[in-house]
Amino acid sequence: MVTKNQINLIRKIKRKRTRREKKLFIVEGKKSIDEFLTSNYELYKIYSTHPNEFNSDNIVNISSSELSKLSSLKKPNKHIAIFHQKDQVLQKQNFYLLFDRINDPGNLGTIIRTCHWFGVDQIICSVDSVDCFNSKVVQSSMGSLSKVNVVYTDLIKFMKATNKKIIGTSLNSKSISDYSFQNFDGIIVFGSESNGISREIKKEINDYISIPKTVSNSSAESLNLSISVAIFLSKIKGI
Repeated sequence: MVTKNQINLIRKIKRKRTRREKKLFIVEGKKSIDEFLTSNYELYKIYSTHPNEFNSDNIVNISSSELSKLSSLKKPNKHIAIFHQKDQVLQKQNFYLLFDRINDPGNLGTIIRTCHWFGVDQIICSVDSVDCFNSKVVQSSMGSLSKVNVVYTDLIKFMKATNKKIIGTSLNSKSISDYSFQNFDGIIVFGSESNGISREIKKEINDYISIPKTVSNSSAESLNLSISVAIFLSKIKGI
């Protein structure tokens, strides 16, 4: 049976401040929980209406009504788990994806899932980007957060410390089709959904690349950020 203290804890860690203090976060749904259970994230507790679906002693049986009160979903999916956060250490890589002030949880979650699909196991975000342990980020990543390292750091300091070529994404610049990504070992910077790349970061960028429209009279103003990431990764991976 779930206790009042446990209910209060789950409710509290939905807030960013408490998540940071407790170093915990919420995962919902069997598939996503299974992904984290097979990763190097440490389980805190599972709360489930069907506890027999997990081979774990660290599980609490709860009612459907309790699940509805605790879940962030309109249609709760039988299970809520709490995991311990882990320190995200920057890993050396051939190329890096940088995100400046990304603020939409759904976008970040989809980007993490997209990176996992393409075999990219790390992204770097500015410190003022949305928290990767936000419940909406975790949910939209569909468990891929367990396999992708999300590092928050000062992007300008990171760029100044590297000798890699830095490419910014832009609406009006050289076409991605005209750029060779063979053995790419540089940095690609993506700006925020609404404001693009900040002025300070633009000073560190060596070149710009855009994804052109295939129809000149298209009225679409821009691509979704996660779609842009997928197109760039398909080019880098030679697909």
